[in-house]
Amino acid sequence: MNRIDIAFPYRIDRRGRTARAGHDEHVRDLLEQVLFTSPGERVMRPDFGCGLLDVVFAPNSPELTATLELSVHAAVERWLGELVAIESLDIEADAETVRVGLRYRVRATGSRREDVFEGRGVA
Repeated sequence: MNRIDIAFPYRIDRRGRTARAGHDEHVRDLLEQVLFTSPGERVMRPDFGCGLLDVVFAPNSPELTATLELSVHAAVERWLGELVAIESLDIEADAETVRVGLRYRVRATGSRREDVFEGRGVA
C-alpha cells in the first residue's frame, strides 16, 4: 500500500502545495495528536486525547506511571485502534517532560515501528 496523507503539523511544501506524508508517518503524527491533546481542547470532539501534558508537573510515582500507561493505551485504542496495534508502551516523566516510548504495528502496511514522543509542560 502506497498511500499518501496530509502531513502534521499542517504546512505548505516547497512547491506551494499542502505537505504530504506517507501512511506510516501520518499514523505517527496521529499518535502524537492523541497523546498531547487534552480532553476538552477540541470543540467538536471534547473527549479526544489523553492529556499527558496535564500531568507533567505532578509528583512522579509508580502509581501515576501505571495510571498514565492505562490511560494512554485506552486513548490510542479508542481513537486509533483501527490503524495501529500497540505492542509495548513505556512512559517516563520527570520535572518538566513526559516521554512515551511506543512500539506498534501499522495495520494497513504491516510495518512495525518504535517511536518516542516527548512533550514539555508549560510553566
